[in-house]
Amino acid sequence: MKRELHSNLGRAFWFLALPSLIWAQLLTGVQAFEINKGALALLIAKDSGGKIIGTGTGFVAEPTGLLITNYHVILDAETVEAVFQNGRRVTTQGVTALNRRQDWAILQLEKGFYSTLEIGDSSSLKEYDYTTALGFPSQGVHKEEKGLIGPLVQTHGFVLDVLPQALPDFSFIYTSTPFDPGFSGGPLLDKDHKVVGMATLEGRSINLALPIEYVKPHLKPSSPKTFAQLRKEDKSSAEALYYQGNFALYALGDSEKAMRLYQQALAQDASFLPARYDLAVAFRGLGQTDRAIAEYEKLVKANPKFPEALSNLGGQYFRKGQTEKAIDYFKQALMVYPNFVQGLSNLGAALNKVTRFEQAVPHLRRAIDLNPEFAIAHFNLGNSLFGLKQYEKAEQTFNTARTRGVDFLSLHWKLHEIYLKSDRKKEAIRELEKILEMDPMDKTAADKLQSLKPKVQH
Repeated sequence: MKRELHSNLGRAFWFLALPSLIWAQLLTGVQAFEINKGALALLIAKDSGGKIIGTGTGFVAEPTGLLITNYHVILDAETVEAVFQNGRRVTTQGVTALNRRQDWAILQLEKGFYSTLEIGDSSSLKEYDYTTALGFPSQGVHKEEKGLIGPLVQTHGFVLDVLPQALPDFSFIYTSTPFDPGFSGGPLLDKDHKVVGMATLEGRSINLALPIEYVKPHLKPSSPKTFAQLRKEDKSSAEALYYQGNFALYALGDSEKAMRLYQQALAQDASFLPARYDLAVAFRGLGQTDRAIAEYEKLVKANPKFPEALSNLGGQYFRKGQTEKAIDYFKQALMVYPNFVQGLSNLGAALNKVTRFEQAVPHLRRAIDLNPEFAIAHFNLGNSLFGLKQYEKAEQTFNTARTRGVDFLSLHWKLHEIYLKSDRKKEAIRELEKILEMDPMDKTAADKLQSLKPKVQH
């Protein structure tokens, strides 16, 4: 139901396997008083026909009713309703300020007095500072007699870095704090429960919050612009086309429509690099590797310090079998962003591919330290340990990957080999049976199963 820039998460809070010194930094000074959750609102955007086109999160920053959210949450809306935790339902009068490129908007709620969150200072954030986020996950939003309602969820983590993404002229807070779909526009808070950012992008191990410093100067009274005026302006907006493309790609799964919208956005503004990035993602999803590479190469030429583009370009070369080239791009991504969990895992996988297992291990362990729930990193580490003939550790790591959702044929084959080496034939048979469940036409697995079964029965 909701517009999201990346919609592939559904994670709960996970404990961080970090050294005790970092944990001490995270926990020292965390205030015991409660966050003022009365300032949080579920936002419901509707079109001119009253149809719900999306939901998101917003938070009140001024008692007069100035509410902050993402621009993409209100895109194409005729009306936006704010639903607070106490059941209060408020209509919005319009938009007092916005920035489409930075993806924020300030809404004016109807006249009244509102509870607020305190705005903090994002300029002093540093690595491993504690952060918490609040939002209304879209999967929990449901209809009741008075309308849509949903639970407010809180997640926890820490700052990984603060650096630019596709556009080099402003930065994002990269955080391990999970943003579920629906968190868009919600607050990122520091240990003192002050707002330091706004949840903007969410994805596996990539959660981006816009620093509140970009919004702060605009928190002042002004005549609100109507949503009708906004929609009229959006007709000539490259950013609006881009967010519409993201909705088509990530929410509707319509790659063709998304690509048309991205190309229209780039025709209006060739410098709007996010559209080129997601155009490459669309090509990648369709298996059009060469076209994806062409777009990623344009991206890194325009912005050589865009870590996701560097890592994804490496991934495309890895897919083509050009592993050394892939390794080079993964290393470049990590030079820009050393705590890049996906980049660390990707580099480990590529090093495994060229049997440099010992070099892969520290990168993969680092990825798991930063995100213990990142299943692919556990799988890649299992491959490293298997290559190093550390079979007991490899088995444990593969099983951890399984509990986190990895179910690859290659994992079952390696576990099968480990069980054979340790003379655990019943478990080896069990893995062959799983392989045949996944691929009933696998003759090698069928033959091995037939050769092993009589021996066990005997």
